[in-house]
Amino acid sequence: MKTVGVIGAGSFGITIAKILSRNVDVLMYSRKSEVIDNINIRHELMGNQLRPNITGTTDIEKMTTSCELLFAVVPSSNFRNMMKDFCPYLKPSHIIIQGTKGLDVSRIKEEDYNNLNFSKSDICTMTEVITQESSVIRVGCLSGPNLAKEILSGQPAATVIASEFDEVIKLGQTVLSSKKFFAFGSHDLKAAEIAGAFKNIIALASGILAGMGMGKNMQSLLITRGLREMIYFGTAMGTSGAAYLGMAGIGDLIATATSEDSRNYTFGKRLAQGEDFNHIMATSTEVVEGVRTLKIINQLAKHEKLVLPIVQVLHKVIFEGFDMQRALDFLMNDSFAVDVDFL
Repeated sequence: MKTVGVIGAGSFGITIAKILSRNVDVLMYSRKSEVIDNINIRHELMGNQLRPNITGTTDIEKMTTSCELLFAVVPSSNFRNMMKDFCPYLKPSHIIIQGTKGLDVSRIKEEDYNNLNFSKSDICTMTEVITQESSVIRVGCLSGPNLAKEILSGQPAATVIASEFDEVIKLGQTVLSSKKFFAFGSHDLKAAEIAGAFKNIIALASGILAGMGMGKNMQSLLITRGLREMIYFGTAMGTSGAAYLGMAGIGDLIATATSEDSRNYTFGKRLAQGEDFNHIMATSTEVVEGVRTLKIINQLAKHEKLVLPIVQVLHKVIFEGFDMQRALDFLMNDSFAVDVDFL
């Protein structure tokens, strides 16, 4: 595999491209010609220097003919449209590993999330979108504690490549692994994708706690109870609870819910410190996936009668103006809660 493709040129797309470039040539796709010029002429993107073996293109056909293996890293709200654009050029021989930590409910407009009932069948993971919109069979996902800023600064990290196909896992490990980046393998594909989406919700709440001046005791309590809700939701979606106790679950949850480099944590912290919701969204440099995922999972929980206290209270805080201290008091008042009830 001489050249590997990366669809998407955001911070995580750049991160994946730089990791890949240690082992293979990389072709990056973006719709924006100015982004491609930065890659091909300046060998730089978003302040990050790129190796000469990283090139860019706006040509989908060139992307798909040059690369059998593609990493797709675009926001979840754009993922299905991206796949529709790529569909005419993809073949069953292609392999796609997606790195987007979100969910798809594209049949419903976002402004209607709170007004419509939708069920588990209305929600798709990103790999399900890939197989629905293309002839690609071999799919996988990249999930785990992969804060882009830390990896781009040269710090070591690890990830999980999840797929139903051993060859996808092995190929992903081959092109990504290096002295500073290790890739575990997993066959729990859907669980890895759900964990990657759900942990962003807990990161929003963790940021709010930080903005309220709370310390590590409260943060650890939130992460622990957040993990419980993640497992409860994941098993309700038909996955194994054990899958959430690894890198894609608790590993990613800890990193995202404790780091200033997490855009979801930062959003929550800014909100708790008094900034306006719309202002934060407008000034965030990249998509805050947890905000959209919170809407989706909260609405699904209503329809499926799932008990997700953190999700439901957080939704009231972020979208309904519910007082943060009252929300915290409510969550702390569940005196009959069992500590571990998911094993």
